[in-house]
Amino acid sequence: MSLAHPAGHELDAPPWSRVEGTLLSTARAVRRAYDAAFAELGVNLSEASVLAHLRDGGPLTQTELARRIGTGRARMGAWIDNLVAKGAVVREADPHDRRVWNVALTPVGLQLWEQTARVDRTIRKVLRAGSTPEDRARLDALLTLINRNADTLIDRTR
Repeated sequence: MSLAHPAGHELDAPPWSRVEGTLLSTARAVRRAYDAAFAELGVNLSEASVLAHLRDGGPLTQTELARRIGTGRARMGAWIDNLVAKGAVVREADPHDRRVWNVALTPVGLQLWEQTARVDRTIRKVLRAGSTPEDRARLDALLTLINRNADTLIDRTR
């Protein structure tokens, strides 16, 4: 398969043929793949991410979960509400500050995390097919750089 590139500088190309367009469409496709696979378990990628963070470092506050995942507290609150309704997490009063609530996995949540971790391993295997560890290391370094650069653009608007 040949990839045709427009003549001239990359910035002259339409948005869908720039590297940023490829990055955005790939991110959307990966998100859809995860959400479709996790739907069979009754969660989405965002909720699975909450479970993973709680498994790795919980209990955590809603604010800390939002910071780690990179979203707002209100959105995080909705994800936690969904997980509470599924019996996967509970909110517990912080023993040192009654104004703060910690979010913790329940036994049901731990089982759900185990299921999402299995699905994640399968998806990663498919997504990484045909790439080498060196390819992935280079991609990770480049995406980390792009992420940092994007953060500087966000910081400038604050």
